Amino acid sequence: MKLGITTPVVVRLPGAHGEWEREAGPGVLARVAEAADRLGYHHLTCSEHVAVPEEIAEVRGGTYWDPGPTLGYLAAHTRRIRLATQVLVLGYHHPLQLAKEYGTLDALSGGRVVLGLGVGSLREEFALLGAEFEGRGARADEALRALRAALGRRVPEFRGETYRFEGMVVEPHAVQRRVPFWIGGRTRRSLRRAVELGDGWVPFGLPLERIAELLADAGTPAGFEVVLGPSASIDPLGDPGGCARALQRTRAAGATVAGVRIRAASAEHYVEQLEALREQAQDAGCEFEGTAEDGTRAG
Repeated sequence: MKLGITTPVVVRLPGAHGEWEREAGPGVLARVAEAADRLGYHHLTCSEHVAVPEEIAEVRGGTYWDPGPTLGYLAAHTRRIRLATQVLVLGYHHPLQLAKEYGTLDALSGGRVVLGLGVGSLREEFALLGAEFEGRGARADEALRALRAALGRRVPEFRGETYRFEGMVVEPHAVQRRVPFWIGGRTRRSLRRAVELGDGWVPFGLPLERIAELLADAGTPAGFEVVLGPSASIDPLGDPGGCARALQRTRAAGATVAGVRIRAASAEHYVEQLEALREQAQDAGCEFEGTAEDGTRAG
């Protein structure tokens, strides 16, 4: 199991962030990213919401740094850690817009982008952006096919019911041969979508037992990533035993990649937690990239 982090600061969910994150700016964020990169963690994340109704923000949070510029900034401060959108809402974007924006990021970062993609569930946000809410699942499936056809190609072609393009130059474009798609969701259908059209599944809001049941019936292919995280923030220094048990449960549920939230009282404490977690997770058999000094990069 590889280990990535749910990036602090950039998303603040009620009850799931430290007070220090409220005042943290880009420099603090860069310090955390540099430490995760140096220590060999698999990925950083950044989620997407354009605008959240006030009453819903009380539950989902209202702070969401935009993933495009945020991950671009972090790319400039790191060398090999992957940069994962977790997740972009497909219905908010034309596939060529995503191919251009994140293809550019892939080129700038040396091929480190992972596209977490989802159907979306916030009806008010769809309405705000003029995106159709009903039928969004079928359109998302077509958008995934169109995006796959576009990424990494200078003159992509696709013909579908909603999206059609040809004879259009998209430059720069992704440098990876196949940009990984991690499909978000919490239903059996989202897992089928991930198996059919993606490279991994990022479920949310489900107990690990239910995730294990869904995976047992899915017949996932070789190399398919299951990206899970413990249900609560972990505290490697304060509760190493609880941290180890949380990672073991995540792995037992079928995770090939764990994305963890880390409890911390400050940015400095967060980096210390990353260092402690790396040592504990290595002892538990988790995989880490080589050190930054040896020049290796996530491939």
